[in-house]
Amino acid sequence: MSSISQPSGAVPEARRRSADLLVRNMWAGLAIMVIWLAVLFDALFGPNIVATSGAGTETTTIPSAVVVALFAWFATLAVAKHGFES
Repeated sequence: MSSISQPSGAVPEARRRSADLLVRNMWAGLAIMVIWLAVLFDALFGPNIVATSGAGTETTTIPSAVVVALFAWFATLAVAKHGFES
């Protein structure tokens, strides 16, 4: 009787899954880094949100990075949940 041998170029299943997990973690980490870099650049170069009340006597100024950071936080949670799960 003869048996079929494993091809020499085949990668074991456990090693392949480990490599796939490493790649997925890398992309998730890179995505989170880009999200927060966008917040940084908005904080440095972005406009302010200006609200005027009444006849224009009172103005409130909020940096737009505050709003962007709020959405970045939610995006970070979503990317981390799906990117770093085992």
